Amino acid sequence: MKTIGLIGGMSWESSLEYYRIINEGVKARMGGFHSAKSILYSVDFAEMETLQHQQKWPEAAQVLIHAAGSVEAAGADFLVLCTNTMHKVAAEIESAVRIPLLHIADATAGVVSGRGLKRVGLLGTRFTMEEDFYKGRLSQKHGLEVLTPGLPDREIVHRVIYEELVVGRIEPSSRSQFKAIIKRLVGEGAEGVILGCTEIGLLIKEKDSLVPLFDTTRIHAQAAVEFALES
Repeated sequence: MKTIGLIGGMSWESSLEYYRIINEGVKARMGGFHSAKSILYSVDFAEMETLQHQQKWPEAAQVLIHAAGSVEAAGADFLVLCTNTMHKVAAEIESAVRIPLLHIADATAGVVSGRGLKRVGLLGTRFTMEEDFYKGRLSQKHGLEVLTPGLPDREIVHRVIYEELVVGRIEPSSRSQFKAIIKRLVGEGAEGVILGCTEIGLLIKEKDSLVPLFDTTRIHAQAAVEFALES
């Protein structure tokens, strides 16, 4: 079994889910008392959130490069960056270490394509929904057509993530808003919807949508299990 290097804390609410899903996955595959070999570096999200909203991406990259180097030095065989938004600096992290990084968009696209879908909605932070580092990878590398909500809905999604989900607040009113946003994406032709922020799966479940939902936290964590157990 390979040792998984987790870079978490963005937020710890979803990093907790990663740890649970990964260990449940290893136990399901191997049985008995087995659990995952893992090393977790958890950053201070207050620092990262400030850098994100000040558009200080090089500084944010340096924080994560230090984290990646630390888990590599501690013996990790590959990296799992437990966040969608900070994959904006995935290339910088990859260039700074010798071990591979399991990219969340690649893992997600594999599952979407495996379901035979081509046109998907994307929910996430404003950075993930509006910038090309994520949408572009889904479309250019994996051939998916990606739909994002209109500006008012993007603002709702971004606000709920940062004001509620990352601090553990699960509000029924926000769930209703997200369900309406998903319905509008389906009305525009989305065959499924990617929950492209690792906290959204805490709020929205399969029962809340008429089309398949792709929870990137679960998908990424399960991909880490598969990679760790490959011979």
